[in-house]
Amino acid sequence: MRDTLTNGGPDDAGIYSDEQITLGHRRLAIIDLSAAGHQPMIWQKYVIVYNGEVYNFKSVRQELIQFGYKFTTETDTEVILKAFHQWGKNCVQRFRGMFAFAIWNKESRKLTLCRDRVGVKPLYWYQKEGLFMFASELKAFHEHPDFDKTINLNAVSLFLQQGYIQAPHCIFKYVQKLTPGTFL
Repeated sequence: MRDTLTNGGPDDAGIYSDEQITLGHRRLAIIDLSAAGHQPMIWQKYVIVYNGEVYNFKSVRQELIQFGYKFTTETDTEVILKAFHQWGKNCVQRFRGMFAFAIWNKESRKLTLCRDRVGVKPLYWYQKEGLFMFASELKAFHEHPDFDKTINLNAVSLFLQQGYIQAPHCIFKYVQKLTPGTFL
């Protein structure tokens, strides 16, 4: 599934896995070109996979430094992770950019998905019979053997009426697109 996204992330690949979740990531290195920007990035109880760019991450980073946070990379990924630790979901109110991210809390066993307010970066999620998956592109789901490709006839109707399928709808019955500016 992860490697279907190689075109968008040719620079690096990573996987985090425990008994409840597996997170895969393909990286396009833009801000910090070093290996320190590898994802999934783990810090304390959090694991993040992230797509996008937070343009004002340096100012958010300075604010976090004032709270006592230390940084080991020059990435916006690390800033998102520590901002989430400091402010929870309210951290996104500080971010200016285009992004979608998932943060796994290893202690509470809670996964948080987020999509930026404008919805520049897509985030799809699938749920059926206890299987939950998410990805930035639909083609990743096709690699999973249990992906149900049943067509969503309501979405087809929307496409024929409007020329596109508006979030949260998707062409597949068990897939939704996270709407801009929301969490799951």
